[in-house]
Amino acid sequence: MTYVIRPDSPEAMGPRYRERAIVPAKTALLSVDMQNADCALKVRRRPLGSGPENDKYRYFYDRLEKLVIPNQQRLQAATRKLGIENIYIVIESLTKDGRDRGIDHKASQMHYPKGSWDAAVIDEVAPEEDDIIIRKTASGPFGTTNLDYLLRNMGFDQIIVFGVLSDQCVENTVRVGGDLGYLVTLVTDCCATYSQERQDFSERAIKGYCRQRTTDQLIAELAEVAKKSAGSLTAA
Repeated sequence: MTYVIRPDSPEAMGPRYRERAIVPAKTALLSVDMQNADCALKVRRRPLGSGPENDKYRYFYDRLEKLVIPNQQRLQAATRKLGIENIYIVIESLTKDGRDRGIDHKASQMHYPKGSWDAAVIDEVAPEEDDIIIRKTASGPFGTTNLDYLLRNMGFDQIIVFGVLSDQCVENTVRVGGDLGYLVTLVTDCCATYSQERQDFSERAIKGYCRQRTTDQLIAELAEVAKKSAGSLTAA
């Protein structure tokens, strides 16, 4: 049997394959760990002392407040307008006592109980009534939840990813999503970690697993997609 390489295949297109534009009907937006425990307003505004440990939180909260959260709000509005599914991923135990947690979360004493305030998504980017929320007790959602099953059930093969921390849970989502065959778009200025150095390093490290866009770039792309779609309907 002869293996036929189609012109639109990864083999034929090479790196350009990852750069293909969003197809709204085949795309989900994944919000990673934007929850009260680390990102809520009262957490961001808590008093911080001096020293390296507090400096990292100061940088993180400042980036969240001035850049990440406003950009996420804009992108959520733009994707919802096109009917793109918004899916929320949070760290949340399935039990009150956390007996279901992964080994790392148990060793790290990380426990956000079922139904707790810590586990809820922050108000600024909160889910709508019928949005899907995926609960995990490890860094990555693909290996520890039914996220892949759900995405495939709904016919999605492209994912847009943003959230925190850039070099931990977000990076894991991007890497494994790419390995599973999804076309991944990472929105760099919708993500945060504890220093600019860590942010930059993470973006460089995962370039082979995703295409990277700023919020402005992706919103412009979505506007162009909507324009072409409207033109096609008019022509028909």
